[in-house]
Amino acid sequence: MTMPSMPERLTVFTSSLNGGGVQRSMRNLATALTRDGFAVDLVVCHGHDVLAAELRRAGVNVVELARSAPLIGRALALRADPTALRPLGPTVLWPLKTWSKIAYLAALRDHLAATRPIGLLSAMTQCNLVALWAHRLAGIDGRVVVSERNMLSNFVARHAAKSRWRHLPALVAHSYPAADAIVGVSQAVADDLSECTGLARASITTAPNPVVDDALRDAATRRSDHPWFAADEPPVVLGVGRLLDQKDPATLMHAFARVRSTRPLRLMLIGDGPLRTAMMRLADTLGLADDVMLPGWDDHPFPAMAGAAVFVLPSKWEGLPGVLIQALACGCPVVATDCPGGSAEILDHGAYGRLVPVADVDAMAEAITATLDDPPDRARLKARAEDYSAERSARRYAELMTGTEPT
Repeated sequence: MTMPSMPERLTVFTSSLNGGGVQRSMRNLATALTRDGFAVDLVVCHGHDVLAAELRRAGVNVVELARSAPLIGRALALRADPTALRPLGPTVLWPLKTWSKIAYLAALRDHLAATRPIGLLSAMTQCNLVALWAHRLAGIDGRVVVSERNMLSNFVARHAAKSRWRHLPALVAHSYPAADAIVGVSQAVADDLSECTGLARASITTAPNPVVDDALRDAATRRSDHPWFAADEPPVVLGVGRLLDQKDPATLMHAFARVRSTRPLRLMLIGDGPLRTAMMRLADTLGLADDVMLPGWDDHPFPAMAGAAVFVLPSKWEGLPGVLIQALACGCPVVATDCPGGSAEILDHGAYGRLVPVADVDAMAEAITATLDDPPDRARLKARAEDYSAERSARRYAELMTGTEPT
C-alpha cells in the first residue's frame, strides 16, 4: 500500500494576528492556502487568542514567536549579512531603541530550521528583512518571497529624523535581491519601492491582496440592524478605517457638511484612533452632532457597507486599501481620493467609483452628491471586487512561494 504524501509546507510571517488590512489579508491568505491543500504555518510576533482559535479551526497552524533580548537579534542580523550591516549597523541596529521585529529573529530562525518549509512569505518591511536573515541563518532550501504592503517612501519621509529608518532604503536595496520574489500589492507600491530604493522595477512583481472570501460574501448579504439603515431613514455616508492623519477623516467631515446642507444625510465613521476625539469636536463645531456617529472599531463592517448609500475613502496615501475592495464586494458605491497607492487601480481610474484630489473638500462633496444622484450598478461593483478574491490571491502567492509557473 502506498502511503499518502504529506502536504507541502508553507510559512507566512507577519507582525501580528490582530490589526489592520495587512493582518487581515495574511489571515485570509493562510486560510485560502490551507484550503488549497498546503500545510500552512502563520507565524506572528503577537498573537490573539480568538483569531488564533478561528484559524486553527480552519486548519491553519498559528505560531506565536518568543521574543529574545534585542542584543541577540542584532548580533544574529550581523551574522546573517555582515556585508550590509557592517557599514549600516551603527545607524540601523545599534540605537538605544531599534526595530521591534529584530527581537523575533532567533525564534523565526529556529522555527524555519525545524519545519523546513518549501516557501516563506513575509509581509511588511521590518518582517521582510528579518525573514531574509532568519532563512539564511536556518540554512534551509526553499523559496523566500517578500511583500511590500504600503508606500515605503512615505514611511521613510515621516521618520527621516530617526537614523534607524533614514537608512532603510539602502538596506532594502541591498537585502531584497536575495529573495526569490519581491512583491508589491499594487502597481503604485511596486513603482514606489523601485524609486525609493533603486531596485530594478522589472525585479518587482505584483500580486493581489486576498480580500474577498466566503465570509465577506455572506456578510454582504445581511442587512444591518442599526436603525440608521432602516428603509425610511436618510442615506448614510460611510467611512471605515483608523482615525489618524493618513486617513484624513477631517476632509470627509467637511465634505459631508457641504452635502448635508443641501439634503437629509448622515455620516458614520467606523474606526478608532488618535483623532477620534477631534472628530467628535469637529462634528459639534459644524453643527452635525445629530447626524454624525463614531461607533468605534468593528471587525465586520460589511452589513453597514451593504446598507450605506456611499462609502468614502479620504486617505492621503494607501498601499492597496482593503476597505475599498470590501465596500465594492458589498455592492456599495464608492468615492476615493486619487492618493498615492492602489485606490485608482482598484477603481480602474474611475470606472468603478469617483476619484477626487487629496484633501479637496469641494471635489469630495461634489463626488458624494453625484454618486447619491446617480449610483452605479451594485452587481458590477461586486464583480470588480472578485479580482481581489482570496482564491485568486492564494493561487498567485502559491505560484510565487513554490516556484511554479502560472497555468
